[in-house]
Amino acid sequence: MKDSLQVGVKHRLTEQVTEALSPPHLKPIVVLSTPNMILLMEMASLGAAQPHLDDHETTVGTHVNVSHESAARQGDTVIVDSELIEINRRRLTFAVRVSVGDRLIGEGTHQRAVIDRSAFAT
Repeated sequence: MKDSLQVGVKHRLTEQVTEALSPPHLKPIVVLSTPNMILLMEMASLGAAQPHLDDHETTVGTHVNVSHESAARQGDTVIVDSELIEINRRRLTFAVRVSVGDRLIGEGTHQRAVIDRSAFAT
């Protein structure tokens, strides 16, 4: 890990809600599914951490504790924010939040572990 990996590191991504992000059992309604909301939270957290890791390192998700508060509908642009709030050796904890404008879609915490990529080599 680089010295630049510090509490307060942030990353934001945006994504438009499409049918690909919607649960198939709700068709024809198109909304952001909970699993896809969590995926976006994970991707934002990875985006916060990765620039501050050594070339042989990455992170893997280890824990998710989030709530899904309201629907993001087809065509909505969701804003996904992740902020590193704790570093405990190789365990990183992020505060994550998904919103559409001022409306909260989901929030909580997500933990990732810093790993050596070679540990997954065959």
